[in-house]
Amino acid sequence: MAQNQTNQNPEPAVLSVRNVGMSFGGLRALSEVDLDVRPGEVVALIGPNGAGKTTFFNCITGIYTPTEGQVTARPRDGRERRINGMRTNLVCELGMARTFQNIRLFPSMTALENVMIGRHCRTRTGVLGAVLRGAGTRREEQEVVDKSYELLGTVGLKTMANEYARNLPYGAQRRLEIARALATEPFLLLLDEPAAGMNPQETLELKDMVLRIRTQFAVSVLLIEHDMKMVMSLSDRIYVMEYGRVISTGTPKEVSEDPQVIRAYLGEESDA
Repeated sequence: MAQNQTNQNPEPAVLSVRNVGMSFGGLRALSEVDLDVRPGEVVALIGPNGAGKTTFFNCITGIYTPTEGQVTARPRDGRERRINGMRTNLVCELGMARTFQNIRLFPSMTALENVMIGRHCRTRTGVLGAVLRGAGTRREEQEVVDKSYELLGTVGLKTMANEYARNLPYGAQRRLEIARALATEPFLLLLDEPAAGMNPQETLELKDMVLRIRTQFAVSVLLIEHDMKMVMSLSDRIYVMEYGRVISTGTPKEVSEDPQVIRAYLGEESDA
């Protein structure tokens, strides 16, 4: 089981969510959600289908603007920023990169090209440089290619660099999304059901890869996942949602023994 770092890590949170709510007309999707991710942690967000997990991800990555509450991030420069309502590209530039429950690759591009696109927010060449193609531009382009190859190697896809994304096996497409997210040089990696559709061996390899990435790139990880075996063996802390609210938080052991969590997943026995 992943070692719990909560008490060992006094550093300020890299992501802090306070009293976040989200409404769509008369539908209340999130209510008073609090959540923290600290440096180097792997934090899982779990709950039954429809609990509001992906809506929460959308609220902290700029797809939605929360109806109320505050979301703040502390990137590598140590300066805290309020990111409510920040555009998705600016959230990414800040250093929060995500994958999606439904794979969103560019199917007619190669694996290498998909990762290179992720590097775009870290390049300095402007329109003039792209037109004139001076030495600096050519050097930067080569750095993008080299870094993208390196990231493909990190996720075990270097031999598939020139394959079109649409031709990759499902599990490889999942890993390619992670490589593209890493290309943005994040301080926080957000994974939305990364093990969805994977077989047990692929899930085990994914778990090991996430832990390796956490160490190699010094990133924190926040993930939504339904595979409880993976969650319990990977996470330092877990937040449990039901009907748009956090009903439990703690270590894997604490959460697995919480009666509220057991009821949320298994249902309560009705009285005879």
